[in-house]
Amino acid sequence: MTQTDYKFSLLRERPLLLQVEDSPMNLFAVLEVKRDPQRRWSAPACFRKARLYGFFFGLTVMFLIMASYILTGDKKRLLLTPSPYHFSALVNPGPFPFNLSSAKDYANIKMVVKTIASKVVFGPRPVPDRKDLVHSEPHMFSIIPRKFLPDVKNPCWYEERSGNITGDPYGANLYARYSKRFRTAFDNLRNTFREHLYRRGNKYYRLRCLPYFYIIGQPKCGTTDLYDRLKLHPDVRFTTFKEPHWWTRKRFGIIRLSEGFHDRYPVEDYLDLFDPAAYQIQDHLQGNSSRGSSKRNIIIGEASASTMWDNNAWVYFYDNATEGEPPFLIQDFVHAAQPDARFIVMLRDPVERLYSDYLYFGIANKSAEDFHEKVSDSLQLFEGCLAEFSMRSCVYNTTLNNAMPVRLQVGLYIVYLLDWLTVFRRDQILVLRLEDHASNRKYTMHRVFDFLSLGPLTEQKEAEITKSPASNTRRPADKNLGPMLPVTKEILRDFYSPFNEKLAKVLRNESFLWEGHSKHT
Repeated sequence: MTQTDYKFSLLRERPLLLQVEDSPMNLFAVLEVKRDPQRRWSAPACFRKARLYGFFFGLTVMFLIMASYILTGDKKRLLLTPSPYHFSALVNPGPFPFNLSSAKDYANIKMVVKTIASKVVFGPRPVPDRKDLVHSEPHMFSIIPRKFLPDVKNPCWYEERSGNITGDPYGANLYARYSKRFRTAFDNLRNTFREHLYRRGNKYYRLRCLPYFYIIGQPKCGTTDLYDRLKLHPDVRFTTFKEPHWWTRKRFGIIRLSEGFHDRYPVEDYLDLFDPAAYQIQDHLQGNSSRGSSKRNIIIGEASASTMWDNNAWVYFYDNATEGEPPFLIQDFVHAAQPDARFIVMLRDPVERLYSDYLYFGIANKSAEDFHEKVSDSLQLFEGCLAEFSMRSCVYNTTLNNAMPVRLQVGLYIVYLLDWLTVFRRDQILVLRLEDHASNRKYTMHRVFDFLSLGPLTEQKEAEITKSPASNTRRPADKNLGPMLPVTKEILRDFYSPFNEKLAKVLRNESFLWEGHSKHT
């Protein structure tokens, strides 16, 4: 199949345009559904229809543009997954803006949430065969071996260095090309690259490593604070900067969410990020560590808060989905490469997470009232999706995720966790709560140390790790906006409640209901 034929097949399988015979309200003609022309949107009140006409007209224009980019092959400027808070120019509130004081409006949105709750079903997920994953990413699996060095705690291996060993090993690295802050790090790596080559006969080898563990989510749940504290542990190393987003974005050529596709980052570029830690592991292996430094079992971590949930790129690369669900998820590839990897997840009350997300990523005109409007719009879109698709299909539906003004789906923790548990054992995933971490950092950090089998610390080092100030807290300007409206909080609590109930049941910990004080179990 030619590239042009493939692009047209994408349009046949995933139509992007609204159909003429359907109402403009029919977003889910856009969401790849063949609709019955006689069927109409069943809003509780006609004002709700009118209010959304402008919204869907804007979406229609957006997807017409997207379709034109696909047809012309111009993916470079195709908006793939822009921030959900950049849709203000497309949204027209219509002649009947949502009235916070209206009992009728309140009843309508409560009915939307009730309808969503009635359709919350957690069905099984088919796990793809490894051969299908290898066929999808042949280059990655040609670089990463099936087995790692047996005497090293961290997953590492020796890779033959072919060609001129005096050449620049990082000259083609796309992280360096697109990130100014990373170029300095690569300059330092170049200076020590040759001395870390291992010679055997007439061949040269370099030590390559993957992470021993990943901090995979969620956004605005304290992952930065956890990352900053773990960096202080003498046995832990990370990439040169937080959130390389390779598995979820760079692997597909996504640099910034608003810029669409660029060149795909090969796995070698990702592995280069771990070279500073690999050099230290190699020094310890060969007994070249600095004088007075004891031999340590160094492990490498990687922290990208998108890894647990962001599969938005799948629709552009995998065309054999069934019932609108992605055939492969990020964890399928991670498991195929590293079946023994370990994962840390930090969660918080999803209601508070959503408001924090809105405040952090919002551009202008932020307010509790604006947040309420965006929540209402997003809930109605999510309800419409569930009328046609399964829960998992809606959670992973790229079009819906782009359309929702706030990222409701990121707080559906149990959907993602269950999918991760289809390929990884429960004991490979540590799930923490931000609320517990904020109230007792020593407790949560000791859980992390035990989970990673890290060695004991001196009292001084432990105090440094556990007592330092919190990282990445809310900005003063956002604090001045105050809390969300009580009615918004009530609506969101109702929305997330069935998901939290399932999460607490799976984790056997009622504190994940977020209904009262934290409980240590």
